[in-house]
Amino acid sequence: MASIKDVAAEAGVSVATVSRVLNDHPSVSVDARTRVLAAVEALGYRPNAVARSLRTDQTRTLGLVISDVMNPYFTELARSVEEEARALGYSVIIGNADERPDLQDHHVRNLLDRRIDGLLVSPTDGGSPLMLDAARGGTPMVFVDRWIPGVDVPVVRADGRPAVRDLVSHLHGLGHRRLAIVAGPAATTTGSERVEAFREALAEYGLPLPDAYIGQGDFQAESGRRVTDAFLDLAEPPEVVFAADNLMALGALDAVRARGMRVPRDIALAAFDDIPWFVHTDPPVTAVAQPTGELGRAAVRALVDVIEGRPPQSVTLAARLVVRRSCGEPPPLEPTPLEAPPVTNRSQS
Repeated sequence: MASIKDVAAEAGVSVATVSRVLNDHPSVSVDARTRVLAAVEALGYRPNAVARSLRTDQTRTLGLVISDVMNPYFTELARSVEEEARALGYSVIIGNADERPDLQDHHVRNLLDRRIDGLLVSPTDGGSPLMLDAARGGTPMVFVDRWIPGVDVPVVRADGRPAVRDLVSHLHGLGHRRLAIVAGPAATTTGSERVEAFREALAEYGLPLPDAYIGQGDFQAESGRRVTDAFLDLAEPPEVVFAADNLMALGALDAVRARGMRVPRDIALAAFDDIPWFVHTDPPVTAVAQPTGELGRAAVRALVDVIEGRPPQSVTLAARLVVRRSCGEPPPLEPTPLEAPPVTNRSQS
């Protein structure tokens, strides 16, 4: 493997000149830069990233800790983070917390030990002393999707309240009055916020949200099955189940089918977090869609701003409602009566 000294000898310049060229320093002449780059190419030289990080105190590496890599929403988020980071000259190390605070802290600790330049986190809860210490200790950090209230860290998220309001309006227009929710963990901001958004939207239509219609899930499919089974066992089951994430919606769909029931004939179903699978279910699922790709890209840009000393910026994007057939068909429009053509009297000659 060629060394930087080999490159310098091949190009006929000093080691310092090679270093300046590799770090894109403006003080190198065009001729020297051309000879160094040609030598790098001819020798197949690759800079030692570890040594360079020790010199510059930067690794050009970001850490990303996501809540559940099996959730298609977070898979797409991670993909957009990696793409944007690569475009800005950074690599990404990803840790999967699997909705477990202990595993989240394990990944955060390992990433900090690797001297990453900055950290993107979707917190599994709001009580991690390690993460609080990292945020308050000056580690460049951005919360994405979820956040820890009271911690002075930029947050990149989607506002789902208007889209949830649109969903309830859609359901009300279809004649549904008994609406239930499979909630996410109350310890997460998204879990608590989606319940409150649903409750507020129902109140606008004078509809209650009884305790029996709030089922505690954990953003996993099994909890969606369990909570939906409990809803269906009620003396007066709901007409609609709104699952606060996509995996719980799939679990709810399984519970309905296991009883020989059909969506939306027997019960309607809607979800937060649209995913490609929802187009292919029978029927396709109505869902609140977050701009997942843009969230990931915006989070990387916000983190790089913090790393490079620019003012930190939080970003809030808008979610939107995607209406499909899982809540029922809209009532047919009343036909507009056709006006009779005017009668023309014609005289006979």
